[in-house]
Amino acid sequence: MENENIVRTVIRTGQQPTEAQIREIEAAVSMPIIPDEDAPELTLEQYAEMAALAKTRRSKQTKPVVALRISPDTLEKAKATGKGYTGFLSRLLDNAINDPSLVSRSL
Repeated sequence: MENENIVRTVIRTGQQPTEAQIREIEAAVSMPIIPDEDAPELTLEQYAEMAALAKTRRSKQTKPVVALRISPDTLEKAKATGKGYTGFLSRLLDNAINDPSLVSRSL
């Protein structure tokens, strides 16, 4: 291997890159991509297969949009959980619908 110096960096959410990291990224843009045995160049057939797999996965992950009415208090509490509260409500509903005791209490 040309470069035996492997540098590992942990990047935390919201952390901005340092000036040195930005310069390194900018320099990498002009470097050629050289396939090797660890990362061979993909064929057009492999790209097509990966695209088909990705399309299948996306279609399975798509959730239908449903409108429902909830109390203002419930909405306020959900929004208080922060960004992504609709995902939180979706997971909460998934958990509740799979709990027979909650389902029977809510009917």
